[in-house]
Amino acid sequence: MKIEKSEKKDHEVLIEIWEASVRATHDFLQEEDIITLKPLILEQYFDAVDLTCAKDDEGKIHGFCGVHEGNIEMLFISPESRGKGVGFQLMEYAIKNQSATKVDVNEQNKQALGFYEHLGFNVVGRSPLDGQGKPYPLLHMALGKI
Repeated sequence: MKIEKSEKKDHEVLIEIWEASVRATHDFLQEEDIITLKPLILEQYFDAVDLTCAKDDEGKIHGFCGVHEGNIEMLFISPESRGKGVGFQLMEYAIKNQSATKVDVNEQNKQALGFYEHLGFNVVGRSPLDGQGKPYPLLHMALGKI
């Protein structure tokens, strides 16, 4: 996999990966949450982060990561590519090249929590609501010992 800067032309593929990934890993979300979030991510959130994607030799995108001011704002891997090191490569790039040291993870997303802990992130705080004010608690994590 190559990690490259994402381009605007990639956004349609990225939003498809986002939706497939969310449906595979965020079973606590309601259908209305996904419907509400999808246009926001496509029209606003992608442009608000430093966005990279993991591409294979044929140029197919398998996952993406968005970083803003040292915070990993989004990391989504296509369901068929999960468990194959794509998330690790994107995170390694974000930490080494984008100065990423923080991430927020939904408390209900135990797989993501375990993934970030495995990479050396520790829980340093908790918010009862997510960024949209919904009752999906967020765990605030930071890299290294705090």
